[in-house]
Amino acid sequence: MIMHGMGGYIRRHRMGIFVFMIFAAVFAAVLYLYRLPMEPAVYAISLCMVVGILILALDCRRYCQKKRKLEWQMEAVKNGTEKLPGPEDDIERLYQELLENVRLERIRQVEELIKEKGDITDYFTLWTHQIKTPIAAMGLLLQQEIDSQEQYYRQKREIESELFKIEQYVEMVLQYLRLNSSINDFVLKEYEIDDMIRQAVRKYAPMFIRKKLTLHYETLQVKVVTDEKWLVFVLEQVLSNAIKYTAAGDIFIYLENGCLTIKDTGMGILPEDLPRIFDKGYTGYNGRSDKKASGIGLYLVQKILNKLGHKILVESEPGAGTTVRLLF
Repeated sequence: MIMHGMGGYIRRHRMGIFVFMIFAAVFAAVLYLYRLPMEPAVYAISLCMVVGILILALDCRRYCQKKRKLEWQMEAVKNGTEKLPGPEDDIERLYQELLENVRLERIRQVEELIKEKGDITDYFTLWTHQIKTPIAAMGLLLQQEIDSQEQYYRQKREIESELFKIEQYVEMVLQYLRLNSSINDFVLKEYEIDDMIRQAVRKYAPMFIRKKLTLHYETLQVKVVTDEKWLVFVLEQVLSNAIKYTAAGDIFIYLENGCLTIKDTGMGILPEDLPRIFDKGYTGYNGRSDKKASGIGLYLVQKILNKLGHKILVESEPGAGTTVRLLF
């Protein structure tokens, strides 16, 4: 152990030892070339070497003690229960600052992972309760006896409606996981905005029919640079909310001052809820009344739009409807 410590000390100070030996050799060579007496030179060099060896021995002892102390503290430092000894020079201070920065970064990453895991656990807990409702409804519908063809078609439509809800919940959780993963598959290209609107409207056409809502939409003939898959998801979420909170009336899709506008004539949003509609898990008064809102949809919408470089503005008045504007 001692020899290993000395070996490490010599390797660390090899440059100083080498320089001392070079100086001694140069000193001896100069005396020899000038034919000066060598005895005093050898005596002086010997004394310097003895003093140097003593100093190196003491310094090596101190080095080995510090090395052993650091080895003893290593496990404690790993557990965060012990601090490093004070630095002796600027190099040691910088190394300790580096280690401290690494430790703090590790703590930050662990905290982020714990928070992310907690968020995912909370979301899946909520998601599980949400998806159980349409599954239970489908089970009850399938247990009902069918006495007529009209009852059969009514039951079929109700089952299709509950199945559609399940598909929505599954798609929502997949998008949530994709968006929170370290790799996002965003592909920015120029797309016809009408194609994306038609995809969203086609998906929710049965809900328009079931609730007898009127859609006012004409071809916009506008191109935007975006990601088609993610923007379609955004349009679907906005359209879903418009349909969900509009019991009867109209939904409008149009272009206004360069903004894609989706307007409904539904129940609207309370003024105190409006600033928080994009917070994760916040459902507001309407969501609590509906008892099926997750508070995730608009949170994902804003997060996706931020990544795409788009913006969203929401205006609403209770009882008069909501207007959502997308700025590309």
